[in-house]
This record gives sequence, structure tokens and C-alpha cells, in this order.
Amino acid sequence: MRTVKTYAVTIAIALLAAASSAHADEMRSGGKLVLTGGVTSVEGAAGGGLATWAVITGNETDAGIGASVNITDVPLTDFNLTAIGGKIGWRDRVEVSFQHITFDTRKAGAALGLGRNFRFDQNVIGAKVRIIGDAVYDQDRILPQIAIGVQYKLANQGAIIRAVGGRQSRGTDFYVAATKVVLSKSLVLDATMRLTKANQFGLLGFGGDKVDRYRPQFEGSAAVLLTPRLVIGAEYRSKPDNLGFAREQGGYDLFAAWSLMRNITLTAAYTDLGDIATFRSQRGAFLSLQGGF
Repeated sequence: MRTVKTYAVTIAIALLAAASSAHADEMRSGGKLVLTGGVTSVEGAAGGGLATWAVITGNETDAGIGASVNITDVPLTDFNLTAIGGKIGWRDRVEVSFQHITFDTRKAGAALGLGRNFRFDQNVIGAKVRIIGDAVYDQDRILPQIAIGVQYKLANQGAIIRAVGGRQSRGTDFYVAATKVVLSKSLVLDATMRLTKANQFGLLGFGGDKVDRYRPQFEGSAAVLLTPRLVIGAEYRSKPDNLGFAREQGGYDLFAAWSLMRNITLTAAYTDLGDIATFRSQRGAFLSLQGGF
């Protein structure tokens, strides 16, 4: 698994290096307002912590190329989720992302018969395209920024996934997101509809013995810009309930994102992901550090 993690880091560095090269070639320095490129969602796209937003990563406007890398840790009551990845935003129009997620079962792994510290890993490759609108600069219109996206997810542990009722170890999510920054009220609002069969973000595979079809799921965020460098807010995300052996519920978080400097953002949140694999009320912190330009 070390190889996979090394691969993830290498990809993230390569993304950053590629964008740096393009950035150095010409395109003017980033002109976005701080924090309006979002932070990093758990699957790697620009957004909040749980929800994917319509914004494109990086500080660049439609005149340049931006990029960011992230490392995220989510220590829960019985489990621990970590993620690392990177993404590029091209002319504030297209975003390409890669995220490697590790889910450590800690002591719960032994109780589940898997062994202590048994791990599930998943790679997520994403692409997002802004279709219409500008979340920040369209202040004279109600129209939000709207983007469509796709995330291809590849989980390991296929044998375990099938044993608990999962149908596939790989799958694809499709989503449409609408995000609006209301500068006069210092508000950031987002609503996203996702078509997915993913169990626990895909870590437990896709589809299940109870339900094996795509169903729409909602992601929503509401945040307030307390200062140009500090935003606080809340998010909710529904999740499908496909597996018969354990009920899956929606999750929420209460978060604060602080731009330490223009290129570095720290996100801290209290999160509740509901029951996971028969273990009740998985709550804990969400900590993410993002660097980019």
C-alpha cells in the first residue's frame, strides 16, 4: 500500500509541477478572491469537506492555470480516514483531480473479523467542467455558477466488498453542482445533486444486496465569510443505503476554513458520518491542509 501512497504523492507533485510550468510561462497571477476556489472535498474535488462545489480549484481566473494539493485526516470514533491528492484548474473552466483515500478500521477491524488496523483504499479520478455562470463575479445576476462532474472510483478489497453484499469494487459518480457567493451578505451557498451507487463514498464498493441502481443524492453547503480569510459554515450530504448488513446514513459537518496566507488554507470541522459497518454514530474531527496557487 506504500506503493499506492507514493504513487498518489507523485501524482499530486506532478500536477503541481505541471501547473507551475504553465503558470511560469505566461499567465498572470491569480485574481480570484481568497477562499472562493473552495477547499478540498473528501473525494478530492474543490468544494467544502463533504460537498463538491461548482467552483474550480486554484487562485487563477479564466486567464490562467491554478492548482492545489491537499492532505486530509478524519479521525472518527472507531475508524480513521486519510486522504491525499492534487488537482488542476484550467482557465477557471475545467478541473482535473486525483485523490487517494485510506480507511483504517483500527480496533473495529478485529471486531469485524478483518484484523486490527485492516485498511480499505480507494483512488478517485475526477473531472469537472463549469457550464455557466460565475459564483463570484456575477453579482448582478441570481444565476449561480453551475458545473457538471464525474468521479471514477476504484476501491481495493474486492473480496471483502463482495462478502458484505457489495456488487462492484469500482464505479462512477456523476454530479451537477450550483454554487453562489453573495458578496453583499458574505454568504457562500451550494447545492449539488449526485448520481451514485457508492457505499461509504465507494470504500465499501458500489451497489449492494439491498439496492443496486443509481439514485440521486443531495449535497448542500451554507457558509459565512466572517473576514476575507475566514469562513465558517455547515454541510449536509445524503448517502445511499445499499447494503443489507449495515445501515448507511447521511453525514454533516460544521466547519471553519482559514486562509493562513493566499496559498495555504487550513480547514477544521466537526463531522458526523452516521453509522459505518454496524458501528454507531461515527463522529470526530475533519482536518485538511491545502496548498496551491
